[in-house]
Amino acid sequence: MGLTDADLSSKGRSISYGSEASGLICGYVFSPRLSARAVDSTSALEWLKHQPGADGFEFIWLHFSLSNATAEKWMAEHLQLPDHFFETLHEGTGSTRVEQEADSLIAVINDVVYDFSYDASQIATVWMCVQHNCVISARRQPLRSVDSLRLAVKAGDEFASPVSLLVHLLRDQADVLQKIERDSASKVDHIEDKLLAGRLKATRGTLGSLRRLFVRLRRLLAPEPASLFRLLNRPPAWFMKDDARDLREATEESSAVLSDIAALQERTKLLQEELTTHTTEQTNRSIFVLTIVTVLALPINIVTGLLGMNVGGIPLAESPNGFWMVLGVIFNITLMAVWLVFRSQRD
Repeated sequence: MGLTDADLSSKGRSISYGSEASGLICGYVFSPRLSARAVDSTSALEWLKHQPGADGFEFIWLHFSLSNATAEKWMAEHLQLPDHFFETLHEGTGSTRVEQEADSLIAVINDVVYDFSYDASQIATVWMCVQHNCVISARRQPLRSVDSLRLAVKAGDEFASPVSLLVHLLRDQADVLQKIERDSASKVDHIEDKLLAGRLKATRGTLGSLRRLFVRLRRLLAPEPASLFRLLNRPPAWFMKDDARDLREATEESSAVLSDIAALQERTKLLQEELTTHTTEQTNRSIFVLTIVTVLALPINIVTGLLGMNVGGIPLAESPNGFWMVLGVIFNITLMAVWLVFRSQRD
């Protein structure tokens, strides 16, 4: 998600961590019935200084990389953002939520990293501050939904308000979740087929990895209903006509996908339990066979141990048929033990 050559101005800019020296990855100004135009940090400051979007028909989106150490400092010095936004940047990974702070919206949105490989640890966060004329977002790792939003902006998609940009991001997140859910469901189907066919190799680790992924996705990506409920009942005054409705619909889409993930998590749990039961049965069967062999060999070991003692008075020591007589006794005792074992097993 670093800057491409097409994004760089002909004047040239110092690049660090895929961003400008200020930490800006990309910036766009949105105008009615016009495609978004890209801006750098200098142009963004000039736009904010004159505030052409104060009438509510034009706004700006600035996306920063927190991997650049100067990004947070630059935002604090040049942008009028609430303190709560900077506090959330240091809270660590939390659940997805949208909160109202004074006249701004603070959004914490969890998403999978750009090169996601179905690992529970590959989930990162984008923080957003949405105001009447600007959207400020920041992340530490490249994220799939943010990249999809950038591609949509470059493709010429129209955004009527700052909230519509947030709604688009939430829907992109839902699309990413849906793809993960479909691919994971396909993997679970394949494991279930192998389980039914009795081919259980290399499935325990896969099931455990998928289940950890589902648990983390549900914990981090599920929106907080309480905060969203308060927001939608008392939205900021600068909300446009359809902003609250679009935000509610986007949240419902994400919730529906998360419900599917919850069902898939439960299904994975049942498969794990079935696999554990099957493994336990195999272990018990192996222990039973080992016990039978030990019991059958016990008469032989006892008799040979007694006859092998170097003491006087061993019976049949002088008899020419002593070996065969002892062998017959051992054979009969073993047959009796076999009969007793199989009788108990049949009962």
